[in-house]
Amino acid sequence: MNRLKRPEIFIIIAYLAFCFWYTNTSGPLTNTEIDAYLAKLTQREAANQNIPIIEDFMRRDTGNQFVMVNLIDLNPTPPDLPATGPNADPMALVDHYMAHMYPTMFRRASHPIYLAPVQAGAIDLLNLPGASNWTQTALMRYRSRRDLMDIVTDPRFSERHDYKLGAMLKTIAVPTEPSFNPADPRLLLGLVAIIFLLLFRRGLRPQRAP
Repeated sequence: MNRLKRPEIFIIIAYLAFCFWYTNTSGPLTNTEIDAYLAKLTQREAANQNIPIIEDFMRRDTGNQFVMVNLIDLNPTPPDLPATGPNADPMALVDHYMAHMYPTMFRRASHPIYLAPVQAGAIDLLNLPGASNWTQTALMRYRSRRDLMDIVTDPRFSERHDYKLGAMLKTIAVPTEPSFNPADPRLLLGLVAIIFLLLFRRGLRPQRAP
């Protein structure tokens, strides 16, 4: 059996390094961490109404990745804010908010996995008056609940959050924990790595004499 060559070793190490970075290896939130996050959240008046829900979300942490499911109804007449000025398009406010969120999320192996405009009103709606019209949908992957809490308790998040609120008439954000995700980059990159390794193996076989 041929020994691994340098390109093959690089592929294996790169893939393992990505998986280590992309996967939460710190386990679920501890009570000490939860109490510290709650202390930061209670300093922000706007978040008070959601604190019991957020606390429950943290205390039931499994340590796994999760996906935030978002439904968004954009505000056609958003408020005048310093960075976007008067008569701004709602997406200008969203872009200003996400200009902070994207790099902050990417550093923590968190990212959007699906973004799409809504094409019609709700086709199936039960006991939700006023919830038939939406503008955008988004699925945002977070490596862990710890990563989300690090993001939302950062003071820079509070500075941008008004732009998110101003850009929307209404929104729903529900955390979900996927049991299976065939689009997980660890799976897709693993398949790519296997293909390259097989190609290298094939290329390293000695050619038989005619």
